Amino acid sequence: MEERILRPWQASCLNKARHWFIESDGETFVVNAAPGAGKTLAACAIAKSLLQESLIDRVIVIAPRSEVVNQWSTDFDQITGRFMGKVTGRDEALLASKMDLCATWAALQGLATQLQEVCSRERVFLICDEHHHAALEKTWGSSADHALALAKYTLVLTGTPIRSDGEEMVWLDYDSKGTLRLPPEATYTLTYGEAVDLGYCRPATFHRHEGHFQVDAGDGTKISVSGQQPAELSGELKRVPGLDRALDFYKLARTPQFEDDGESPCLNGYQGSMLLQAASKLDQIRERMPNAGGLVIAPDIEMAKYMAHLLSKIEGESVQLVHSQLPNADQKIKAFRKSSSRWLVSVAMVSEGVDINRLRVLVYLPNAMTELAFRQALGRVVRTNRSDDDSRAYVVMPSLEKFDLFAKRVEDEMPPAVRFASTSPKGKKCPICETENDRGAHECIECGHHFPAAPERTKQCHGCGQSNELQAEQCVACGESFLTSFDISLKEALRDGAIVRGMELS
Repeated sequence: MEERILRPWQASCLNKARHWFIESDGETFVVNAAPGAGKTLAACAIAKSLLQESLIDRVIVIAPRSEVVNQWSTDFDQITGRFMGKVTGRDEALLASKMDLCATWAALQGLATQLQEVCSRERVFLICDEHHHAALEKTWGSSADHALALAKYTLVLTGTPIRSDGEEMVWLDYDSKGTLRLPPEATYTLTYGEAVDLGYCRPATFHRHEGHFQVDAGDGTKISVSGQQPAELSGELKRVPGLDRALDFYKLARTPQFEDDGESPCLNGYQGSMLLQAASKLDQIRERMPNAGGLVIAPDIEMAKYMAHLLSKIEGESVQLVHSQLPNADQKIKAFRKSSSRWLVSVAMVSEGVDINRLRVLVYLPNAMTELAFRQALGRVVRTNRSDDDSRAYVVMPSLEKFDLFAKRVEDEMPPAVRFASTSPKGKKCPICETENDRGAHECIECGHHFPAAPERTKQCHGCGQSNELQAEQCVACGESFLTSFDISLKEALRDGAIVRGMELS
């Protein structure tokens, strides 16, 4: 088996973890590294080292979801040469064997008793991937503590060791104020900014997508809502319970908008303008990275279907959709990873730990509004694809104060040289001979390869119907302003089942 070469940070992490476990007789070591930096490889290298010195008998990995568990099994085999079996439920024969095991956090509850027996009679090296799932007072954390507390060594992997809800996580030490206490010798940290500086991750650019909604209350009243301007209600509307929540900007941003027929997704709506912006950026990135892909994170299945339909209209081709109610979703993700398809639309299926290196554009419209979820999503599009990868990740997100704050923190981590660099590709790279060409080139100057024509991305003027460039601020024909204002009826604003008493909707 060919020896995998570790990145310098991974080799340093391996040495530090070995010293903590072996020399200092420590039990728990924490690797806090940016998503995409290579935590899995580092963890497998540590496991291999402990196995080679006969310090442990078997390895157990707990990961967030089935797709990530499958990746662990593959990577562990490649690095250690040992097969790792996936456990989904109680299995006496599998647990009685000496096989290395991997399971999801959700499966722990049913496996707790058996895994506890394994940890009590064998020297187990436990790897906890995305450890923020293991809150002490939550079901998964309690199951983990019951099942795996007797492991000889525990390796905690995380991109953020602090949960958004403030809950403490098992096997980590906190002070009386809930602040995490980690001895310097028991942790290794690699920030996103450091990972970018070292070339392990790609720098990110954030597009704050503005939007002004004009909500028609039906009696001639127009209510203006934006990310910076909450809805101002007056008169009878002010006394309607729950209406202010129904007219929240982010809720409206997640409300489907349709053409006059009530069925066709509206290309000129808020989501349509987000996706057009993202598609245009993906066109640019594919000039240098021909297989680059985009990921849409939708808030629910209904919106995922809507955005997939909208994207298919924009792109003129089918879009891969994955969610929990679709059969073989994991296989669809795997097929997308190996293809050169442009778009993947997901609901909670492509987040932490899912490795698709060619993803470069993220359309972010989730339900979760935590910094942890934000950084996990960013981690899907910043993984360096190969040694000469000079691309940038691009995130299209609603212009919302909370998201702006998360993005600002990420931007502040990045080295100034890459943070303020141009976001437009300098030229086209030939996918055949990798020769650099001018952006306007139709064929490669070296091998004659014909570059595919870029799709024409335009927006239509509501006033006269004239097509304009996406970046245009006003119509070239009639001069009408392209301020991002989106009309929506009160009925549409309430269509997802919000209960607003005292109102009759026709």
